[in-house]
Amino acid sequence: MSQPTHPPATPRLDLLPLRPEHADEMAGVLSDPALHTFIGGAPDTPGALRARYERLAAGSPDPGVLWLNWVLRERATGSLVGTVQATVTDGTAEVAWVVGTPWQGRGYAVEAARSLVRQLVRTYPLTTVVAHVHPAHHASAAVAAAAGLTATDEIQDGETRWKLTVRT
Repeated sequence: MSQPTHPPATPRLDLLPLRPEHADEMAGVLSDPALHTFIGGAPDTPGALRARYERLAAGSPDPGVLWLNWVLRERATGSLVGTVQATVTDGTAEVAWVVGTPWQGRGYAVEAARSLVRQLVRTYPLTTVVAHVHPAHHASAAVAAAAGLTATDEIQDGETRWKLTVRT
């Protein structure tokens, strides 16, 4: 699979390849337990997040699977505010996003998700882009819709599958 490229900057955000050194700041960004309302679990400690980021930055052990992860840096302040990610395999990109609670409601997730989806479609031979969103997570559903995905009737692990069929 081709080398990953990162999505272009949005009007207010730089999308930077995720690195282990982002863990300390991102632990603060992701520290609100409310972020886990729909996905379960609890916020990671900086050490646990660093270990996770080390695994992600190393890439998938499967050469047919590409892990793409970026942190979102608010250009005006230089602060990290969230992440976007994609797993690309067999013509499908599965995407996800998270923005820290203090920065929610500003459109950052929409900007980043749109940029991510556009870049994935341009860069990889995709047929489908998918996301999984908890049915009660209306803000995340709005992000998926703004990124061009449409809710399907499919439910996986209690989440609605959102899908964009890429026209080739």
